[in-house]
Amino acid sequence: MPLSEQEQRLLDEMERHLMQNDADVVSAPAGPQVLSYRNLIIGALVVLAGLGAVIAGIALWGTSLPVGLILGVVGFAAMLGGVILAVTPVKGAVPTATSGGAQPSRAPRQGTFMDRMNDRWDRRQGGDS
Repeated sequence: MPLSEQEQRLLDEMERHLMQNDADVVSAPAGPQVLSYRNLIIGALVVLAGLGAVIAGIALWGTSLPVGLILGVVGFAAMLGGVILAVTPVKGAVPTATSGGAQPSRAPRQGTFMDRMNDRWDRRQGGDS
């Protein structure tokens, strides 16, 4: 059963409103993010060095308060920076193919959302209109 003109206008208005208000969802990157193994290794090493600095800061806390405090803060900052470095995706990298082989490319979408939905409905119902 097709939509009435009022229902069609209301649906189009809702669709436009959704696209305007959820621009961050619409503009989100479509492809998977690629992490660099080099960044992961360097980030892990920086985190370990920061952890060592925090432990050294705790050990020095009793003998020299300012040195222990500074070393602990620097160690924490190093650990935070190492984690950020490790999880930052590489810009402009192309993801490698998985063991399943190359993925088939999808045909570009044409028409509005409602046109595509109507086409899908027609194919399900066996109609050619």
